[in-house]
Amino acid sequence: MLVVHHLNNSRSQRVLWLLEELGVPYEIVPHTRHPKTDFAPPEVRKLHPLGKLPIVVDGDLVIAESGAVMEYLVETYGQGRMIPPPGSAERLRYRYWMHYAEGSGMQPLLLKVIFDRIEAAKLPFYLKPMVRALSRGVKASFVEPQLKLHLDFLEAELARSEWFAGDELTAADLQMSFVVQAAAAYGGLDETRPRLMAFQQKIEARPAWARSVERGGPYQL
Repeated sequence: MLVVHHLNNSRSQRVLWLLEELGVPYEIVPHTRHPKTDFAPPEVRKLHPLGKLPIVVDGDLVIAESGAVMEYLVETYGQGRMIPPPGSAERLRYRYWMHYAEGSGMQPLLLKVIFDRIEAAKLPFYLKPMVRALSRGVKASFVEPQLKLHLDFLEAELARSEWFAGDELTAADLQMSFVVQAAAAYGGLDETRPRLMAFQQKIEARPAWARSVERGGPYQL
């Protein structure tokens, strides 16, 4: 049986969701973030040198990186589900969004988290004004314009079809779910972009999503 090494409040939630959509049996090995570093616990490095989750173990195979995990599960267990037909325009869009999510979509969101933490960090009083001014300057001049650019792009793309790759839900939507949820949590996504907000509401209303949260534990970014 598939074993999913699952980290709370992380990208691995979408792996559980995909398995629920596909109806594939699996077991969960839960892991909790380190309270100081917010990283996965160090014992995860016994499974993979980078110590990042999700990790799926399928027999002798150990698969890391959420995009690679999602593609493996669809190709191995999907039986043609959750992926558009080969050679179709939707298949090309599917491939794009599967790679965009981590390749481009998460970059400005990660920078936002980093500079927010720098700004809120405990510092010697004489460093606080300089460090906070630098952080706010980077966010205003680069991070926030990039977030707006990407959110505007995603909002426009969802005007083309109901889901990111077409009119049917695919694994690309599951891959993109973390980007949209993270944007809503700390990237400035709000009701001014109604299609993205509707996308988030639709995915979180799916029974398979609810089952994945029930099995994986509380999920809040």
